[in-house]
Amino acid sequence: MKIKYLLPLLILLSIISVFVGVQEISPLDLFKLNDDQVQTILISRIPRLVSIIIVGVSLSVCGLIMQQLTQNKFVSPTTAGTMDWARLGILVAIVVFSQASTLERMFVAFLFALGGTFLFMKILERIRFKNVIFVPLVGMMLGSVVNSVTTFLAYRYDLIQSLSAWMQGSFSLVLRGRYEILYVGIPLVIVAFLFANRFTVAGMGRDFSTNLGLNYKQIMNTGLFIVALITATIVVTIGSIPFLGLIIPNIVSIMRGDNLKNSLPHTALFGAIFLLACDILGRILIYPYEIPIGLMVGVIGSAIFLYLLLRRNSHAA
Repeated sequence: MKIKYLLPLLILLSIISVFVGVQEISPLDLFKLNDDQVQTILISRIPRLVSIIIVGVSLSVCGLIMQQLTQNKFVSPTTAGTMDWARLGILVAIVVFSQASTLERMFVAFLFALGGTFLFMKILERIRFKNVIFVPLVGMMLGSVVNSVTTFLAYRYDLIQSLSAWMQGSFSLVLRGRYEILYVGIPLVIVAFLFANRFTVAGMGRDFSTNLGLNYKQIMNTGLFIVALITATIVVTIGSIPFLGLIIPNIVSIMRGDNLKNSLPHTALFGAIFLLACDILGRILIYPYEIPIGLMVGVIGSAIFLYLLLRRNSHAA
């Protein structure tokens, strides 16, 4: 699918998103909006739309970077445990720094996410049997251990209710003044595009990168820094959104191939479109109630993930 088809689709879904919600606002009302409708659009609908697009773009790009650096199509912030480490970081920030601001929580979550992702990469270096399925399983097992520690600490300090918000991502509480931290992802996505060719070379191994005159360690650190910071900002603001960084790069790879620089714009746009479609569907299915975006993406994403696994096995056979 070409960008000239993706952009109109993104614009169409964006328009639909603005006019879907509990308070009924139709396109015909645009020229005769009352004060309540204007406030709803400016304070709730537009911030929600912007946050969905930023999260969809940045999380999909994170998945593409991780898959390129590890040369494994089933590695993402979800399957590498990055999101689990970020949740643990937020919990530690609340326990240790009870009056911590959102920015301070994000910084602690970033440190934990970065450290956890580095640990995952170090474990991969020591694994001899680097099967396509085995590698993400290691990450998921590591994430489960971290998640268990997080749950224990939440029980210990009576923070289970707060923990549930980060376990299940939702855009329902996104309002003007509570989502702007997500703008951090925009320059990071631009940096990812600038480093695209270097990430491709780094994914081919240390020796290959060094022979081409590239600083392998610096490129790897840059990629992991981008992934950890974006993941931390999303978990702090929205919560966990599973499978997005896993399935979108794979779908784009099937359609566009594995060239990172060529597939990056398509991955970004398709990630925003997919997340926007899931959000609209979540608001419509049980209207006037809402299904959290984490649940919607989890259900649809798990089905697509299963298809990708079966597709790979059938091609291998």
